[in-house]
Amino acid sequence: MTTPQSVPTLGTHPAAGANPGRAETRERLSKATYDLLVIGGGILGTSVAWHAAQSGLRVAMVDAGDFAGATSSASSKLVHGGLRYLQTGAVKLVAENHHERRVLAKDVAPHLVNPLTFYLPVYKGGPVGAAKLGAGVFAYSALSAFGDGVGKVITPAKAKADNPGLRTDNLKAVAVYYDHQMNDSRVAVMTVRAAVESGAVVLNHAEVTGLRFTHGKVTGAELKDRVDGTEFGIDARVVLNATGPWVDHLRKLEDKGAAPSIRLSKGAHIVMKRKSPWKAAMATPIDKYRITFALPWEDQLLLGTTDTQYEGDPADVRATEEDIQQILDEAAFSIQDADLDRDLMTYAFAGLRVLPGGPGDVAQAKRETVVSEGKGGMLSVAGGKWTTYRHIGRTVMAKLAKVPGSPLTEDMEPVSSLVRRTPLPGVANPNAVAHRLLVDREPGSRMDPLTARHLATHYGSLSFDIARLVNENPELGERIHEDGPEIWAQVVYARDHEWAETVDDVLRRRTTLTIRGLDTEDVRAKVKAVLNNEAPGDKR
Repeated sequence: MTTPQSVPTLGTHPAAGANPGRAETRERLSKATYDLLVIGGGILGTSVAWHAAQSGLRVAMVDAGDFAGATSSASSKLVHGGLRYLQTGAVKLVAENHHERRVLAKDVAPHLVNPLTFYLPVYKGGPVGAAKLGAGVFAYSALSAFGDGVGKVITPAKAKADNPGLRTDNLKAVAVYYDHQMNDSRVAVMTVRAAVESGAVVLNHAEVTGLRFTHGKVTGAELKDRVDGTEFGIDARVVLNATGPWVDHLRKLEDKGAAPSIRLSKGAHIVMKRKSPWKAAMATPIDKYRITFALPWEDQLLLGTTDTQYEGDPADVRATEEDIQQILDEAAFSIQDADLDRDLMTYAFAGLRVLPGGPGDVAQAKRETVVSEGKGGMLSVAGGKWTTYRHIGRTVMAKLAKVPGSPLTEDMEPVSSLVRRTPLPGVANPNAVAHRLLVDREPGSRMDPLTARHLATHYGSLSFDIARLVNENPELGERIHEDGPEIWAQVVYARDHEWAETVDDVLRRRTTLTIRGLDTEDVRAKVKAVLNNEAPGDKR
């Protein structure tokens, strides 16, 4: 392993097959009239763009920041049925969530969505008893047709053997159930790639500064490229506002008198180094409505989440000291103090859940998708959850087709005719990919097994494209930081194939260096050099 003392001779010219440059993309966006302009490149907007492009529409998608740069990359990283929904009687919802979860894990993204066993500890005096939880996890498993195993109750001793950090004082029993998890940023960028492969034209870091109108109808948008300041516009027959926490801001550009349609809940998380093995995730009931998670994720321990009303500027949301302390205090219900030492914390982040407007506690509000049509005909959509993001995309497409007088009705294929389980790019068995990466090497060279496994579970078969970069220039196989599995070839790949424009795009969302606490000043400077095509010693 090598420390990042110098930038390798990375090859500053984009590789063959790379994405078009920003100037070329702006030209394409400004010279055509699109059937659908999606404003907002979070997972909801990206899902709609993907399905719309599949249906034959000419689609453009823009985002003021990075793709999935806000809420969509600040989730709890779960693909799950929603165990807590059972207590509200939402049996049909849980069954639907399980269906989508299994489709993602088996057909759409088996290279990105991983099975995860959950332990739900039952303490003396806790909000839920062992018998009720045992029945609940059995019912939860039944709603997934027992596809992952049967929910059950195990002894504290068995749970402690798997998770040594478990607090056993007053622990009566541990319920077991099964779900999945993912790296949300990686699933998001793969979905953007799927949309582009289906024909969509996309641009991140492009801020909408105004809307275009024709006879009172919204027919496009004015934009400013945040990278170089260039101003341009896009014409579209239909505009979809999928800006998440900013949805009402854009609605007011359409109609100054538009009433608020949503409210926001902040969810914060922290990432900790692991002191001991965690063979299962922990889901600990805090009260009747809330559960706190301790999830083994990216070789770290992810703790959270909070659920508090937020009324500030969405751009300013962050995990505060109060959030961090709340997460640690709640984690201490079931985790030993030694595993919660503040010195172990590598990163903290927060995102905003978009909830339907209305009274009451945000923790009890329904997590549902809100679709509305504005005075100028712009459709606005907000809310939803990662597990059902494909379903939400199809639902919005069906809504677009049914809008009275929609110019898209005759031009788009019915949602029912789309391929139902189109896989994301790179779909493959990650174990097979990792094996190939290790054995398909030039004589005398060998990829680090940790790097091979990391590539396989974050890129799938696209890992072979990254391996080819290393074969062409072995220095690209060096680790970016000695304590993480990522290599320099991933930075080049992010720049040329994954729309990475800023250092944070690379370190926070295309790789895991930030969440591991490895985005040092040295690393950031060298990544910036690669993004700016300033790497010295280019031999091509």
